[in-house]
Amino acid sequence: MAVNIHDSAYELQKTIRNSQEYSALKLAYQEVNADESARRMFENFRNIQMQLQQKQMMGQNISQEEVEQAKKSVALVQQNPKIARLMEAEQRMSMVIAELNQIIMKPLEELYGPLA
Repeated sequence: MAVNIHDSAYELQKTIRNSQEYSALKLAYQEVNADESARRMFENFRNIQMQLQQKQMMGQNISQEEVEQAKKSVALVQQNPKIARLMEAEQRMSMVIAELNQIIMKPLEELYGPLA
């Protein structure tokens, strides 16, 4: 009997939505969005992050000034307890996704050997 991979993926999506990690992330995100000051600070932080990622993906150099600006932005947002909780929840969710990715990639790793 053939397995429908997409059905399994949607089931995994449902499981993720019902996970403790996702619930904590969602709650932390709602708390940041409910606080105007925290929301603006977090949006600014995310914009800086995305700009640097885009530059990296396009092979552009990141200036020392941009690195310093990013460091200051991280330090600033981490001082806000709501944003710090959100970032911790993002980190936990990211770890879960990385673990899931390892599990999902196991058949290819077994076939081809380690991919990294």
